[in-house]
Amino acid sequence: MDGQPSLISAVQAGDTDLVRILLHEHSDSEYLDAAFCLAVRMHAGRIAQLLLQYGADAGQSRPDDLIPLSEAVDSGSPALFDALLDHKIRGRYPETELQEARDRARRWHETGVEAELRRRTGSRNAVGRRRVQDGEYDSVDEFTLDGMTVRSGHGAILTSIEELLGVRASFEELMDRVFSQVDQQDHATWSRASLQLGERGEEATWTAAAALRTSPDPSRRLFGAEVLRLLHLFDDSEEDAFAGPALDLFTDWAAAETDVAVLTEVLVALGEHSDPRAEAALLPHADDPDVRVRREVARGISTLASPPAFSGDARAALLRLMTDPDPVVRKAACYGVAGGRDNDPALADALAAALGDTDRLVQLAAVYGLALRDDERCVEAARRLSPPQRGSLEEEGYLDEVWRFTWRRDHR
Repeated sequence: MDGQPSLISAVQAGDTDLVRILLHEHSDSEYLDAAFCLAVRMHAGRIAQLLLQYGADAGQSRPDDLIPLSEAVDSGSPALFDALLDHKIRGRYPETELQEARDRARRWHETGVEAELRRRTGSRNAVGRRRVQDGEYDSVDEFTLDGMTVRSGHGAILTSIEELLGVRASFEELMDRVFSQVDQQDHATWSRASLQLGERGEEATWTAAAALRTSPDPSRRLFGAEVLRLLHLFDDSEEDAFAGPALDLFTDWAAAETDVAVLTEVLVALGEHSDPRAEAALLPHADDPDVRVRREVARGISTLASPPAFSGDARAALLRLMTDPDPVVRKAACYGVAGGRDNDPALADALAAALGDTDRLVQLAAVYGLALRDDERCVEAARRLSPPQRGSLEEEGYLDEVWRFTWRRDHR
């Protein structure tokens, strides 16, 4: 419609990227609350959550502006369900309604989306199925039959409702919930279960997850590795009780694991330890033939940098990774060199060489690294690459560092 706010039009079109750009530019900010209600009614959970992140006030909505909790459960979208359970409107739902939603989610999960769709429609037609992004980081499967569309996130919704109700599902129950229907790490049911277990911070969960290391099923080893990593990552106590056991376990595990997905998760975990043993466990995988492994080595070395310099082996690995065939590896290696405090001229020259890379983000990471080193070569490169792509916080951050360098240079 002519004259309609751009944000409302973007929500109606289901254009998540455009919504993000408009929010970043503070366009139509007076329409945030209306856009949130519209996104919920459209079952666009990912957009609804994005609007909340940028300041939409769910509390300004009336119950009739949204959808019933039961409808959100039926949709199978954890992102949509979470949007309805925003802290500003969570109190609208009495415990009895949450219990009914829990039972509803359990029925969907245990029956299976395809079987429940056939029961509800009575149709024997082919069921359409595709993988879709649901939340910012999670995916689900979306099933369509005779015009009815449902997503497969009921297990994740069930886990969330149980947490709200104070129901503590066991490690085994949560794991069975994952593997009864899910076999991919980015599925919302998997990630919701692993996050909840990681936040428990208890020895019993550690023991149960560690036991999965010897499972013949790589998916279960992967689940165990993720829970163990999160237990350490979420432990903010002064004792940091999981740090030592995690480093011991993941160091040995990296040397023995044969499955690429599991090894990748183990390397992510090692990258969260600033310890020479973690670096020593990462470096043998720097030349792995699988790009997923090399990406995590590059990221891991980046986070392990400790002043005043990289170790000789780490420096050599980063120099190789900065010329890797994969642009994501090259960018991660450039970013790692940028974040380190190593003043070796060879690293600065390698960053300067990366200014000629064919990938824009690699170039920008190199510009960023040179700016942090007060290297004048960043200025002309930044001029060539400006302005940042519309709505890209990452590009803005890289180029802002050049501005800070020129300010330091001119005000010394």
